[in-house]
Formats: sequence, structure tokens, C-alpha cells
Amino acid sequence: MVRNGEISIGDAKRVLRGYWWILPLTTVGCTVLALATALVLPKRYTSQTMVLVEQPTVSSDYVKPAITEDLNHRLASMKEQILSRTRLQPIIEKFDLYAVERDRVHMDDLVERLRNAVTIPPIEAMPGTQNRQLPGFYVNVTFDNPQLAQQVCTEITSMFLEQNSREREQQASRTTSFLSRQLDEAKAKLDGQDAKLAQFKRQYLGSLPDEEQTNLSLLMGMNSQLEANTQALSRAQQDKVFNESLLGQQEANWKAAQSGQSPETAEQQLSALQEQLAALQARYTPEHPDVIKIQNQINELKKRMAQTPKTKDVENRAAQMAPSEPPQLQQLRAKRRKDELNIADLTRRQGQIQDQIRILEGRVQASPMVEQQYKELTRNYQSALDFYNELLKKREQSAMATDLEHQQESEQFRVYDPPSLPEKPSFPKKTYFAGGGLGAGLALGLGILFVIAVSDKAMYTGQDVELCLKVPVLALVPRLEAASAPGGMTGTVGSSYAAGKKI
Repeated sequence: MVRNGEISIGDAKRVLRGYWWILPLTTVGCTVLALATALVLPKRYTSQTMVLVEQPTVSSDYVKPAITEDLNHRLASMKEQILSRTRLQPIIEKFDLYAVERDRVHMDDLVERLRNAVTIPPIEAMPGTQNRQLPGFYVNVTFDNPQLAQQVCTEITSMFLEQNSREREQQASRTTSFLSRQLDEAKAKLDGQDAKLAQFKRQYLGSLPDEEQTNLSLLMGMNSQLEANTQALSRAQQDKVFNESLLGQQEANWKAAQSGQSPETAEQQLSALQEQLAALQARYTPEHPDVIKIQNQINELKKRMAQTPKTKDVENRAAQMAPSEPPQLQQLRAKRRKDELNIADLTRRQGQIQDQIRILEGRVQASPMVEQQYKELTRNYQSALDFYNELLKKREQSAMATDLEHQQESEQFRVYDPPSLPEKPSFPKKTYFAGGGLGAGLALGLGILFVIAVSDKAMYTGQDVELCLKVPVLALVPRLEAASAPGGMTGTVGSSYAAGKKI
């Protein structure tokens, strides 16, 4: 008797001894039923092919691929496109699939059935490998005809290969075209910045930051030239005044001699020449031409004074008879003219130097402002140049990647195993059905035995009696087995009821 739904080991043994035949019956029956079901169900055949992702033959260190999208995302996108109605309906019409049901079933339902018959499971990467890239995928097509399953699998696989090649080539071409347009715009901006920079250099020529030290050096040189020119101009003006004073004295003496008046004595001339010599020596060195000339005149005058009075009278009469100016006057006039020209040239040169100094000072004063504007223009130009060079490099890499796609040297799909022609149906599998029937039969038999054990209300022990009758058990009569008689007769001794027998 089962108490509180708990089956003891003794109860289980008792039920198995009494109803052991139920387990073989249910197990065999369910197994036979499962095999019969497997024979009755319609057969489904699965054609499978394996597509591997072939890595580029050219190293990515030299040519960067134009497509860096993960293969899982690309495979999902291609799957959605290939399994769309526009791609599956031509396959249904090409292989005349579902010919019997086509007239009474909508095309969308047929496309959905074919879509459910195609599975694209990925090939997982080997555990422990560093490369986590998807190595490939399978294409499985399940159909009620093995030949049709193989043909549809071949068609779907070809569509994947063509779609991958076309998408990679189109995306590489689109990338190259986009980069080319961006490069043209970047070049136009770079040319604009270059023109602005060139115009700025022409406008502020001489005031650019790299010319500041040159301007300072030129300004110092111009100041030195101005100082030297000022000193030279002062000396020229002094020479002119001095020569004009000499010219005035010589002209007065010559005019006096021409008018018949007695000229000044030789001693007076010698004294005047000595005074001029002293004035020249105070200003110039002894090697100066004017000093040497006055010194020679003094020596000549001393020689004439040493000659006889007759010679002196002859010379005086000859001088009075000469109608032209003496050479000394002509020389003094020429020196005065030369001094005037020298003064005019030095004055003009001084004005030029002062103009150049004002220009250099203006450049130096404007240098900070020009430097700020120049830095801004240079920074904009450098940014445009860097952006242009970066786009140019990317465009060249994209062009090489496009060439790789055209030459089929990039990442490609390769069919490792062609679509198989299934010899055995993938559904239903007899082994699976037999195993399932065996398990179901065993479970059913155990369930029936459990129900029998739970529903058995018979009393087999003293505890069962106390539990059922609610009276204490005073004594138990054991079961006695009689020994065999000599004549082969057997019997029992004691009561016919004993503990362990049904009451």
C-alpha cells in the first residue's frame, strides 16, 4: 500500500514482479509505432555545400581593403537580399517547384516555403585561435526531391558568390568615386588657400616674419650710412665755404692787378698762403691734395722772392698783359662747382636713405600684425594641405583595392564542397524515430506501473493494517513453509494467513 504518494523499494519490487510484462509491451509497441510513422511521413532531403572565405592574396599591409565590414553583417545582408521574393520567385519558375500547388496557393506563400527550406548557418572559428574572423558558412536546402534540393542549393550558392563579388566591386568603386569627389573639393580649397597666401606675400613683401631680422639688420646699416652721409655732407659744405673764400680773395687780387693798382707785396701773398696752409692743416692731413698744393705755391713764391728784381718786374708786366684769368682762379671755380655737385648728390642720397629708413621702420612696426595674419593663413593652408594629402593617399589605396576586386585578388567566397546529392532523407530519420519510440515506450511503461502502484489499496504489512483499520496489531503469524514428505507430498504448518500475505 502506497502511503502519501511515496513508493518504497518493496512496493516497486512487488509491482515489477506482478506487472513486469508491461515494460516490454509498451517499449516494443512505441518503437514499432515510431518506425511506422517514419515510414509513413513524407521524405525530406537536404543538400549541403560549404563556402569558405578566402583571404586576399595581397597582404593588407600593402593594400588596405576597401570593405572592412564584419562578415557576419555582410552575410546577413546578402541573405536578406538573396532570400527575397525577387530572387526566389525566378528559382521557383526555373525549376518548376510546387507545380501542383501553384494554381491554388499564392506565390508569396510558395516563396515563404522555399525561404524556410534554405538555411545559412555560419562556420564557427576554431576555439583558441587568434583570428576571430568568420571562416565561412554552409548552404543547406531541404526539399522533397534530392535532385531538386541539389539544384536549388547550387543556384543559391552561385547567387551568394555573385552577390559577394558584385557588392565588393560596387562598394570599392563607390568608395573610389566618393574619395575622388572629396579630393577635387579639397584641391579647390587648397588652391584657394594657396592663392590667399601668395597674395598676402605679395602685399606684405619685406614685412613677413622670416624677414624681420633682415629688416633690423638693414635698418642698422641704413642708420650707419645716414650718419656717414651726414658727416660727408657737412665736410662738403665746409669745403665749399672755404673754397669760396679763397676764390673771393684771388678774384680781388686779380681784379686789382688788371685795374693798374699795385698788387700786394710778395710778403703779403706769402703771409696769406701761410694762413691758408695753417687752416688746411688744421682740417686735413699733410698728404691732402689742397695742403700739398698750397705748400707748392708757398715754395714757388719763396723762389720768386729770391730772384732778381728784374725778373720780378718782367713777370709783373707779363701778368698785367695777360687778358685771361689765372689758372688758380679757374681751379678754385672748378673746385667750387665740384663741391656744389657733391653737396647736391649727398643731399639726394641723404633723402633716399631717410626714405628707406622710414620704409624699414614701417615694416618693423607692422611685423607683429603681419605675423599674426601670416600664421593664420599658414595654418589654414597647412590644414588644407594635410587634408588633401590624406584624401589623396586614401584615394590611391581605394583605387588599388578596386583593381584587386577586378582581378579577383581580394577576399572571395570559394566553394569547398559542391552541393551534395542526398542519398538518405534528412527527415524522417529511422534511428531518431526508433530511439524516440524506445524512450517514449519506456516512459509510458514506467508511468503505467506508477499508476498501478498508486492505485493499489491492499495491505501487506502491519503498518498498512494500523494505517487502514486504526487498531494496533497484537501479533503476526509468520508464514511457514512445510518440508517435503517422503512420498513427495508438501504442505503447510500453521495458519493459512501470515505476515506478508494479502488480508
